[in-house]
Amino acid sequence: MKVLVTGGAGFIGSHIVDRLRADGHEVCVIDDLSSGSRDNLPADVPLHVVDIVDTQAVATVFASEKPDAVCHQAAQMSVSRSVREPLFDAQVNCIGLINVLDAAVANGCRRVVFASSGGVLYGEATSPAPETTAANPISPYGITKWVGERYLSFYAREHGLAAVALRYSNVYGPRQNPHGEAGVVAIFSKRLLAGEAATVNGDGCYIRDYVYGPDVAAANVTALTADLPDVTAGTLTSLNIGTGVGTDVNELEAEIRSHVAATHAAEGKRVTLPEPTHGPARAGDLRSNLVDASLAADVLNWEPTMDLTAGIAATVAWFAEQQARD
Repeated sequence: MKVLVTGGAGFIGSHIVDRLRADGHEVCVIDDLSSGSRDNLPADVPLHVVDIVDTQAVATVFASEKPDAVCHQAAQMSVSRSVREPLFDAQVNCIGLINVLDAAVANGCRRVVFASSGGVLYGEATSPAPETTAANPISPYGITKWVGERYLSFYAREHGLAAVALRYSNVYGPRQNPHGEAGVVAIFSKRLLAGEAATVNGDGCYIRDYVYGPDVAAANVTALTADLPDVTAGTLTSLNIGTGVGTDVNELEAEIRSHVAATHAAEGKRVTLPEPTHGPARAGDLRSNLVDASLAADVLNWEPTMDLTAGIAATVAWFAEQQARD
């Protein structure tokens, strides 16, 4: 199968590319490299440096590549930026999606997998929310992800696509970009490894469900390529992808700090890590959000394989390795 991955040079997208290739599939990538990197991709993977908001450029790539399926990961992914710049958020997350769907239909794609977000879609969730929970997004980012699913449902019904929306909880892991506003694990890892204090927004009592990036990639590949009785032409299947386990930001910082300290100790370094500082709360942040991924276990035979302690250890190790190379 030939799969086009939008945002494929980014954090989650590049893990999807790796997994697809390991399973023997042909892959090509669209990415504007605003947050992704060519270094995340094998040298022989075709990369089209294209902004998904550019209708003609997207159409040209699809016409030349003729993929069998599309994995749409490209997005504006910052909640706080969506609050500040709702028009930009809508242009990328809605207009960009429509461009991809139009090009997919025009070139005979039969399956589309879409990166949605359970982390914002359900609003406040103090216990793991199943997919039957009413959508209640409070940020423009959450609104555009919900609108994206409605567009995907329309295109599936109108054009006979088999469509899957994967509603991610908070994804973390190696390759995550530590320079933006999203990706707290990457940001904290980078700062603490540099001997700088992590900045916690508000009081840090924001509970999230953290899921490991390569586990998310595995869910995408199954949704894209497997013969799934519940994924049929003309329908949208929406599935949560998370762990159902909540961790607040203060606990997360302490977990990352312990692994950074262990990394320094293993290298023979005597380093005293600074205590975290607290900045203002971020607009649009939910106090608690957890997702119930039991339906993904039924439909995709998917479950997370990496718990938070092991995942943080692997992530810190990756960032330490990158720091050593710089």
